[in-house]
Amino acid sequence: MNRTTILTVEHLSCGYGKIQVIQDLSFQVKAGERLCVLGPNGCGKTTLLRALAGVIPWQGSVEADGLALGGMPPKQRAKKIALMSQFSQTAFDYTVYETVRMGRYAHRSKSLFPGETEADRDAVEEALRRTGVWELRDRPVTRLSGGQLQRVFLARTFAQEPQIILLDEPANHLDLRCQAELLESLREWTTDRNRCVVGVFHDISLALAFADTALLLEEGKALACGPVEELDEKLLDRLYGMEVRQYMKRMHERWI
Repeated sequence: MNRTTILTVEHLSCGYGKIQVIQDLSFQVKAGERLCVLGPNGCGKTTLLRALAGVIPWQGSVEADGLALGGMPPKQRAKKIALMSQFSQTAFDYTVYETVRMGRYAHRSKSLFPGETEADRDAVEEALRRTGVWELRDRPVTRLSGGQLQRVFLARTFAQEPQIILLDEPANHLDLRCQAELLESLREWTTDRNRCVVGVFHDISLALAFADTALLLEEGKALACGPVEELDEKLLDRLYGMEVRQYMKRMHERWI
């Protein structure tokens, strides 16, 4: 079955100052697809997400559902693509509901005192229920556990209603149950309409269990990109400088 291409990246290069971290990178992500970006520390995974999200400048071509992101106004871009970082924080005593409602900024009118619309309320409630934090909606976010807080940030991302979600180590520091619940929420999200996810993971097992496509990033360049079931183990070994399968087998021996 042919699926619509949601994200198209062609000849992308970006970095910091005169240092080019990502070099001439091209790949596509289709509707319903979950792509994991794998590679060792320093290979450019987070830099790639920051470029796609418009946080840092880049050269090349990036299209979301056929629309060029280069030069797109921030609010319009936010309706297409959202970044959920592992470093999401909140310094104020907002409630869970108020925090998730912040994700609606791209949908607000230009009036001086924009109020909450019915569409805002529906989107926020759906996001809260989808992530399992509806019952916590009146609780201050400063009184949540790490796992609860990460689900709130995911709900805020859902409330933004993008087509593409970029994830930077979304399960970092979460316990096993929270990891499973968060990734299942994302898996279900991608099944609705024309949506896709691009996620950066350090945990290879977690990445391959979640994703259906993998992009192997080596020193800012694509070493390979394709279905996870067709992933070449020799390329993984080259990427990480070790025998990955043997290491994983030793790590999981006690569960066999």
